[in-house]
Amino acid sequence: MVHVKEINTKEINREEINKKEITRKENLYGKHRKFLLAAVCAAGTIALCQTAYAAEPELYTATDLAMDTVVTESIYTTGEDVTGEIGSLLREIESSWLSWTQEDSMIARINASEGQTTEVPDQLASYLEKVMQLSENSNGALDPTLGKVIRLWDIGGENPHIPDEDELNQLLAQTGYEKVHLEGNKITLDEGCTLDLGAVGKGIGCAELTDYLQEQSDIIAGIINLGGSSVLTYGTKPDGSQWQIAITDPRDTEGDYLGAVALDGGKFLSTSGDYEKYFMEDGVRYHHILDPETGYPAKSGVCSVTVVCDDAVAADGLSTACFILGQEKSQALLEKYNAEALFVDEDHHVTMTDGMKDRFRLLKDSYTVEEQ
Repeated sequence: MVHVKEINTKEINREEINKKEITRKENLYGKHRKFLLAAVCAAGTIALCQTAYAAEPELYTATDLAMDTVVTESIYTTGEDVTGEIGSLLREIESSWLSWTQEDSMIARINASEGQTTEVPDQLASYLEKVMQLSENSNGALDPTLGKVIRLWDIGGENPHIPDEDELNQLLAQTGYEKVHLEGNKITLDEGCTLDLGAVGKGIGCAELTDYLQEQSDIIAGIINLGGSSVLTYGTKPDGSQWQIAITDPRDTEGDYLGAVALDGGKFLSTSGDYEKYFMEDGVRYHHILDPETGYPAKSGVCSVTVVCDDAVAADGLSTACFILGQEKSQALLEKYNAEALFVDEDHHVTMTDGMKDRFRLLKDSYTVEEQ
């Protein structure tokens, strides 16, 4: 029997999420400020001064749907509730830049260009440059041209299946990050090649959301969780404590969490695992993280990888690349990005980089922490 499952991670001990439907707001980048204007009189001189209203920050929480996943938001602000704008911004990023199904999106236009050069917005070009650099640094473990192969497997779709070998090989011949040519904000694909940013799309969303939060002077702190696989933290909580992010046990996704990672504001966490989307056939798990060399689900000895990094796009791409490479082959790549990582294998072993050891707290005694 074929079975597909998708699991989301949650922040530990966070306030109850408001599950009411979010009212959409038209202005995605509106700024909200409160000021108290006071007139001061003294000795025949009238001085006018403006004093910021020192309000206590309020916590607003919400749940939304964007980028084909559940988005949970917790925002501390002295201004108005902006949680509705966060989901709207993510949907706008997907529809205008990332979607391969919407004809007006930049990715769809690039894929339809049939080898012709396409000009993209400068901001998207900067993200593409990061993706291509990560593809090169990982020796192709992160490959943004696997879209056709991913859709052939249809893992997470209505017809997940093991593809025909000849058809798979034909599509693999059209893949490879070397077939993407980026010069400034102009991109050209080799004939037959297509672009799919699914492996870094949530990272791009987190980067754009961080820019948005920085533009809102009233926002003190916040955490935004995109389906559990990508999390951003912003600012310092009013009580000064760190953000605690739960890590799913890849073999007990309905039970207790494996552990928790403590994050300061300004960090990005991304998790890739074989439990997120998969199907079972003849006792074999076929998951959605494909090895670009074989076109089959990656077999690197790990079943979950969590990465913490200062860069949102790098964090998202690294979790995928490191899952494909495995623990040993990932070390040099992680060092290049000054990133920390946690690897979980089938034998219930947890292996971490030195920096992750200071952040991670194991919550299940069925796992053991191994030295590198």
